[in-house]
Amino acid sequence: MESESLEPRLTEIYPQLPPGERAIVRVLLDDYPFAALGSLRALADRAGVSPPTASRLVGRLGFSGFAEFQDAVRATAREQERSRLREFVTQQSGSQGAAQNLRAGMEGTLAAATGPLLTAAATLLAEAGRVWALGGPLSELAAEYLIRQLAGLRPGAHRVPGAPHARARTLLDMGPSDVLVAYDFRRYSTDTARYVRAARSRGARLILVTDAWESPLADQAEVLFRLPREAAGPIAPLTHEIALTELVLVATASRVAPAARLADLDALTQALTPPGP
Repeated sequence: MESESLEPRLTEIYPQLPPGERAIVRVLLDDYPFAALGSLRALADRAGVSPPTASRLVGRLGFSGFAEFQDAVRATAREQERSRLREFVTQQSGSQGAAQNLRAGMEGTLAAATGPLLTAAATLLAEAGRVWALGGPLSELAAEYLIRQLAGLRPGAHRVPGAPHARARTLLDMGPSDVLVAYDFRRYSTDTARYVRAARSRGARLILVTDAWESPLADQAEVLFRLPREAAGPIAPLTHEIALTELVLVATASRVAPAARLADLDALTQALTPPGP
């Protein structure tokens, strides 16, 4: 097997792999090629699995052993990086290339937001006692957008605060009537994982928005939106996350009849706005 086909092959077989081998793939893709160049045990430890699990994945990829796998990675990693850099520079040299990348990612995002998934997410958001949302370093902007818009549609929509003690207070009264929306993309946030697992342990239901490689929280989600690989450009465009959020909000609005609430919000906004000069 040629090493230049390793990354596409990992992405291709990822959905069919058992959980342990998926964990290995996430580590490899998050830190390629360096994650592949240590010892087999070090790779397994990073993924939280046993060395035999890592060995099974190597065999599944067509290598006779871990040493052959590493040799193949070393042989072409430098050329792969050069090729990626040339491709990136070419794509970004004009607005047309950038626009094509965004368009491809958007089309993939819209295709991933299937009718059944939108219906399931909207039903949870409309019927929840309270809704909470959080994201990672960049995806927190999508979480903020969701809550700002959702608060106009229904009561009880909150951002999860950042500080650990403030997060702990939100968990005190959390239960099965609460719905948590988490945005989690490579590199996956450990802070998000801690909060989501704590919320799930108290009965909260999870809507997860993640990428093609899937957050480690995927098995916790009641509704899982998996944005395709094409939506993950070199700067992980926020456009795709916002587009998906818009679709979820539109689906939710159709279930909560927000007209009176929105009219009340407009009246309150006008009442609080200082008169002009």
